[in-house]
Amino acid sequence: MTNASRRGADPGLGYGGAAARRTFTRFDGDSVASSEAVVAEEVPVAFVYGARTHVVMMASPIDLEDLAVGFTLTEGIVSSADAIGVIEVVRHSRGIELHIAIPETDEARLVDRARVLAGRTGCGLCGVEAIDDAVRPATSVTSILQVRRSALYAAGASLAARQPLNADTRAAHAAAWAPPDGSLSVVREDVGRHNALDKVIGALARAKVDPRVGFALVTSRASFELVQKVATVGIPVLAAVSRPTGLAVRLAEGAGIALVGLLRGTSANVYAHPERILVG
Repeated sequence: MTNASRRGADPGLGYGGAAARRTFTRFDGDSVASSEAVVAEEVPVAFVYGARTHVVMMASPIDLEDLAVGFTLTEGIVSSADAIGVIEVVRHSRGIELHIAIPETDEARLVDRARVLAGRTGCGLCGVEAIDDAVRPATSVTSILQVRRSALYAAGASLAARQPLNADTRAAHAAAWAPPDGSLSVVREDVGRHNALDKVIGALARAKVDPRVGFALVTSRASFELVQKVATVGIPVLAAVSRPTGLAVRLAEGAGIALVGLLRGTSANVYAHPERILVG
């Protein structure tokens, strides 16, 4: 047992980067050996609007401005990226605060729903108190975009090479966005799959790229929260390397989103709106 794991000890976070090198003990049959590995860091991140903390969740301490913008948009805290003002990243010894400036009218709406939710990696149900709030209908997508199968395959095939954090740690999710030709324009990584997608959406908003003219990919299962997030910003196609949940399929059907699962190599399953996926 290391000092960091003893009850009452302060392990520190060491979040200067998204990963750190740690020693470990390896058992292999009857043999015992010491070795080193790179492990992903996760840090408490507080989202602060005005003087109130809306939520605290665990995240990788990289691309934090993207995370702040994406989360603020996909959680419906503001209706437009133009409403988001200055973002201040305040680093403390044991965590990070993201101070996000939004209009006073939007701050006032948060008073009824804001409270601190701590300890989870990512947050699929941030600041909700009722079942109806948790499983809200996904926003209907109006984009008429259709994507060729070859573009999906190309995007999926190139994603692994764009995940340096996961290559080092084997402990990070990735999300990406691509235009119709399948070339990856934005890739972000995080220990939480929701965070990775929020970072992508935030990066697009900060670059003033219309997310409706391309499609999103995730290296996780397609859960209903991810469908809600892409629907909020109008992304018409969501592809995942794993399967979707049943609720995700139903939400995608209602929102007009093509939901693709098991995207691997040159095969994929389309669980909702296959008409958006073209041959070729």
